[in-house]
Amino acid sequence: MKAITTILLITGLFLLTACTSAPEGITPVKNFDLEQYKGKWYEIARLDHSFEEGMEQVTATYTVNDDGTVKVLNKGFITKEQKWDEAEGLAKFVEGTDTGHFKVSFFGPFYGAYVIFELDQDDYQYAFITSYNRDFLWFLSRTPTVSDKLKQHFIAKANKLGFATEQIIWVKQ
Repeated sequence: MKAITTILLITGLFLLTACTSAPEGITPVKNFDLEQYKGKWYEIARLDHSFEEGMEQVTATYTVNDDGTVKVLNKGFITKEQKWDEAEGLAKFVEGTDTGHFKVSFFGPFYGAYVIFELDQDDYQYAFITSYNRDFLWFLSRTPTVSDKLKQHFIAKANKLGFATEQIIWVKQ
């Protein structure tokens, strides 16, 4: 009986950490500065998933809490329903505070990875983000539009890292 309990505990811990780890071959940015990262970001592109399906004008706003955690407020307009929706979450650093790798929860004790794998570290004007696997991909910007050159760079980088770039959705802002 003790062996079964141990196996279940190890399996549970593995599943919890697997959802907050970076995908193999993707490295979170270093020299990350949360003070520069906080604020409002516009979603330029993404791989679609059920919790953002049919959304336009998507933004994410990050606010630093007194305890060092980060309040995440995602907003978007659901075109089919003609209404705004939002989700509030909590992010915590996974590695150190100088690494762009968080675990984010929108549902109580369940966390998912938020891995910033490319960032304009001079001015914090754009960021490329994934989660625990390559089914999740976001391109965020401080402005609602970006240059074609930056879009091409995003596609090339995502393609090189093994994301399904043919499935990328360009978000209407």
